Amino acid sequence: MFKIRYRYLLVLLLSAYSYANILFTVGNRLFDFELPWYYLFGLLLLVVLITWELNRLIESKSDQLQRWLGGHIHPLVILFFCSLLNVVIASVGCLYALYLLLGMPLMWNSEHLKLLLAFGFRVNLFLNCINAIYFFMDRLKKTQVEAEQFKKESVEAQFEALRNQINPHFLFNCFNALSSLVYKDADVSAKFIAQLSVVYRYLLYNQEKKVVRLKEELSFIDAYFYLLKIRFGDNIIIDKQIRAEDENYFLAPATLQMLIENAIKHNVVSSRFPLHIHLFIEDHWIVVSNSLQEKQVKEDSTHIGLKNIQSRYAFLSDEEVKIIKTSSEFLVKIPLVSMDVV
Repeated sequence: MFKIRYRYLLVLLLSAYSYANILFTVGNRLFDFELPWYYLFGLLLLVVLITWELNRLIESKSDQLQRWLGGHIHPLVILFFCSLLNVVIASVGCLYALYLLLGMPLMWNSEHLKLLLAFGFRVNLFLNCINAIYFFMDRLKKTQVEAEQFKKESVEAQFEALRNQINPHFLFNCFNALSSLVYKDADVSAKFIAQLSVVYRYLLYNQEKKVVRLKEELSFIDAYFYLLKIRFGDNIIIDKQIRAEDENYFLAPATLQMLIENAIKHNVVSSRFPLHIHLFIEDHWIVVSNSLQEKQVKEDSTHIGLKNIQSRYAFLSDEEVKIIKTSSEFLVKIPLVSMDVV
């Protein structure tokens, strides 16, 4: 606080307030003799100024003093006790300067010194109280900034961890399908590998991004659907009903792929029961729905896909991911992100 830019203005105001207070209580007779008003005001101003400047010097050395004292004493305590000595120095120095100015002999007058010290200690106590408030407010502000920074870094780390779950999950499913295709049809396997490279290139390119344009995600889904057609043939049908003007919204990378993969994992996909998947826009939501034809023997699942999507959108949007299950349909609504969020 003692280092603030407008300290000399504050010194002047505090001196003026102190002078007015003394004038109201005892008039110009602070001592046992009457002083012209400008001498009295100048005396008070000097005591306040010197006390302030000495305190500023101690404050600048507080870290060194704290280390010298072993680091166990709070810097405000160190400053307060040092400031008491500063008041004594300022009061004695100003009193003798007044004697010289008035042509009085330099004498030891305990009554004069006691009155000036009483004034100096009151002013010093006030200054230290204000300094303590300033100190703790500044500490609180720094703590809040650090907490906000830590929170941001924590959120980024969580988001990064969630984003990194996509690639292993996707690779496992693709390599599992490829392992069965290799022994059936070499040409189909070659095409599958070629399209897999296209799809995975998209994931690699966008893995550092929080969001991608919906248009890019839909192009990725087209390539991904090619892989699904190789795996399932006509047993899977994807219907997209998305207008061109809606393609400029954003969403988290691979969101649609994870929902489609989730639908395949939990539902029967066969010539008798083809799986129908619909992608469409409803207001500012993209909806992914699939016909509900759950497998009788269900695979072990950690539900990592849906949990991942819900967790990522908790960072990206104020809207929550909506999951709706009816007797014939499983539907997931994803909030689309506008440009100002990116």
